Amino acid sequence: MCDPPPSPPPLLPSAADLHSLHRYRASSGYDFKDPDQSFGSADLAAAQDGRQPTHLMRKKSERERLQGLMRSKSRAGSILQTEGDAGRGVANEFTLVQRVRLWMVNEGALRIFFAVWLLLHALVFAFGFLMYATKDNLTKARATFGITYSFSRSAALVLHVDVAFIMLPVCRNLISFLRSTPLGSVIPFDKSITFHKAVAWSIVFFTLVHTAAHMVNFARFAIATNTGFIGFLLANFATGPGATGWVMNLCLLIIVWFAMEKRRRSPNGGFEKFWYSHHLFIIFFLLWQAHGMFCMIQPDTPPYCDFMQIGVFWKYWLVGGVIYIVERIMREVRARHKTYVSKVIQHPSKVVEVQIKKEKTKTQAGQYIFLNCPEVSYWQWHPFTLTSAPEEDYISVHIRVVGDFTTAFAKALGCDFDSTDEKNADTRVVKPPINRVLPRVMIDGPFGSASEDVFNYEVAVLVGAGIGVTPFASILKSIWYRAAYPDPKKPTRLSKVYFFWVIRDFGSAEWFQSLLHAIEEQDLDNYIEIHTYLTAKIKEDDIQNILAHDVGNDRDAISGLRAPTHFGRPNWDRIFTSVSDRHPDTDVGVFFCGPKALSSTLHVMCNKYSKPEGSRFFFGKENF
Repeated sequence: MCDPPPSPPPLLPSAADLHSLHRYRASSGYDFKDPDQSFGSADLAAAQDGRQPTHLMRKKSERERLQGLMRSKSRAGSILQTEGDAGRGVANEFTLVQRVRLWMVNEGALRIFFAVWLLLHALVFAFGFLMYATKDNLTKARATFGITYSFSRSAALVLHVDVAFIMLPVCRNLISFLRSTPLGSVIPFDKSITFHKAVAWSIVFFTLVHTAAHMVNFARFAIATNTGFIGFLLANFATGPGATGWVMNLCLLIIVWFAMEKRRRSPNGGFEKFWYSHHLFIIFFLLWQAHGMFCMIQPDTPPYCDFMQIGVFWKYWLVGGVIYIVERIMREVRARHKTYVSKVIQHPSKVVEVQIKKEKTKTQAGQYIFLNCPEVSYWQWHPFTLTSAPEEDYISVHIRVVGDFTTAFAKALGCDFDSTDEKNADTRVVKPPINRVLPRVMIDGPFGSASEDVFNYEVAVLVGAGIGVTPFASILKSIWYRAAYPDPKKPTRLSKVYFFWVIRDFGSAEWFQSLLHAIEEQDLDNYIEIHTYLTAKIKEDDIQNILAHDVGNDRDAISGLRAPTHFGRPNWDRIFTSVSDRHPDTDVGVFFCGPKALSSTLHVMCNKYSKPEGSRFFFGKENF
């Protein structure tokens, strides 16, 4: 899963900067010319305090370890020109057709889709309002309730349209299939959960409109019948439509309350509350069907309660509901395929790797699964990104033990994180207790995600922040397998990969660091470039240790990789400029998993550096 890491502190210099004896005023972050001035004590103090030093440099031995993207000669004037032009709005020089083409790269499909969806809502409400305001056999209802009658019925009509869509985005097998078809290039299926949330909020909004309008209707009904406040209460709670409506509102409130992002991600059973409360939709839908069958407000002429005109919820729900039920049945069938845990590896920093073997399962890089452990809970299914490559004979997930479910699952697997000092612990294979079998697991999936499209581009830029690197473990493995053992049956356009890992503390993902080390050792053609950025503030004692181990070493003192660790946040302007310069007229896929702030930054960068007649950067983000 992609859990956002803490906010990174201010930018720090590299270890080489701290023990360099000279300094110079760098014209850009990629300027590695020979120094000609001394590195002052003010810069060292700034580095130790976590502030940006005024002068940066790299020593020769570190420059020799830089990856190709970083070793490119900086063209400060060109870079500054590019940034200045972007600031002055060079996009204004593009023709209308060129602007539309650029807009369609990352924005067009999603915005057009939602615009059509909003237009559909507006048309349904408008035409519904006109119909109920002018229909001949509703004159008595309009005379009694006034304009709020048309508002309540029009809102109900829009709600029926929403219920036709609400189930489709969570039919993951359907979404995974459709995104692999030509429709995937037109409809943004990777935003299915976003669409599900949008439909849900639409249901909330029009439920409020429908309820508020009916409160006015009930008040006017009480006045018309001379029953006063008692009649108003009876209409609300003693009639079929009123009683079912308030129970539906209560169910909807509970569903929305626990589905809010902050509560859903709460470590104190947040996901469990979200999961169980969300299943109130069953009661909500059943009451919705009953809500319209009481025929409380009748037309002026017969048929008064025609089956095709009242209780029509089922007709709108039918398609999405049936597909969803079929998918739940498929989950139960797949869960009973032979599946067992083949190996459990306990990593430092409360990360457990679970290797699973399952029959009749084919995976692709970048996909995710839903995992269930009946010993912990038969009803809870949790999503986890696959960290194994399709070329491997098992599927694996790396789970960070932070919540109730993951803690109980790790304990059931035999992991013991409490008895050891996690920061100093080594990776070890967990052996099951004597005379005890590892718990049974059930798997639903795998399902497709945005990162699955990495092989559709000539150049890929992968950006993982913190534990957000998990989707890229599978991708990097598969990329290396395809490069080392080409398969004519699996052609790929991918020719270069730039991987950026932004992390506060390497200790929280040491398992991934080991994977990068193995890839770097075997990637003799430099097919994959690895760039690591450490954002944590470095203590003075740690600085001295880094300096002692870094001098004259051909490997980085922190990561152990040949590629040096960069301290601080990446300069995305210069990175995108360098990628664009090295790969002109190329489609570049930028894939990200991590916090929203960095996601927004990368999205902006992809739009900023895409050119109609040059490189185009396509942005993709993991969504669960």
